[in-house]
Amino acid sequence: MDFTLARRWVAATRPGFLVVTLLGVLLGSAVGMACGGPGDWIGGAAALLLALLTHAAINLHNDWGDAQIGSDAINTGRIGPFSGGSRVVQDGIFSVEQLRDAVQMLGVIVIGGGILLTARVGPGLLPIGLAGLVIGYAYSHPRLALMSRGVGDVAVALSWWLVVLGADYVQRRQFDVMPAIAGVSLALMVAGILWVAEFPDAAADAQAGKRTLVVRLGPLPSAWVYLLLVVVAHAWVAWWWAIEWLPTSAWWALGSAPLSAAAAASLLRHARQPQRLRPTLVLTLAATVLHGMLLIAAYVAVVRLR
Repeated sequence: MDFTLARRWVAATRPGFLVVTLLGVLLGSAVGMACGGPGDWIGGAAALLLALLTHAAINLHNDWGDAQIGSDAINTGRIGPFSGGSRVVQDGIFSVEQLRDAVQMLGVIVIGGGILLTARVGPGLLPIGLAGLVIGYAYSHPRLALMSRGVGDVAVALSWWLVVLGADYVQRRQFDVMPAIAGVSLALMVAGILWVAEFPDAAADAQAGKRTLVVRLGPLPSAWVYLLLVVVAHAWVAWWWAIEWLPTSAWWALGSAPLSAAAAASLLRHARQPQRLRPTLVLTLAATVLHGMLLIAAYVAVVRLR
């Protein structure tokens, strides 16, 4: 086995960002078990593996899509590894055809595994999985290009909200309002990672016709939108906790607010100087991970009390 080649493929999937999918699955699973699910560990592990493979395929597909429109090739302002893709095509590591073939292979594995998992847990998982695949495909494919039409950030938020719903369904075999509420703040925080990453890429994106919302709005208005995004995410948790829909311990998730506030302040300060945004990107990712971990811990505490 060629371990060097394997490492290159793993690196191409941008594994550092797969942690947000891990958080989404763990949150959905914790919500499901806290709300009465029996604790399907095999199903949960399968859901986690399929979600990670789906995210990996979507990242490869995104690099393929960006290579088609040329945005990564002209991107001299990227802040790796946070923005500008993996650059495996631009650096000559893989060809666009190899990326396409890898995406197709992973797609077959994910669809086959999803059918098996659906047979185990129930038909309700099928529309969630199909919606996630469609969004992931439409996000980067040049003919649909949600990322270029100003709705990419919405698509990302919706995708990670669906991850939480799907993981909860695996545990409970039915739909419920609780994961729909619990998943919103994490979904918004994940969208915030993409939002900030679009700042250093904005010049190349605009030149390639990739009209993200950050390109459309401009740097300073976009920085204020990020502040609004993280305020809404934390206010969402606070509101549902206050009216006792979220568990008593859910206020723990507000512990990520200082990191988000620091990220927003840094972004407002350097919105027009994207090459100074590396600390902002680190803070944004750290805030999202902390938010997810604290929210998961809140539901795990409920499971332990059952």
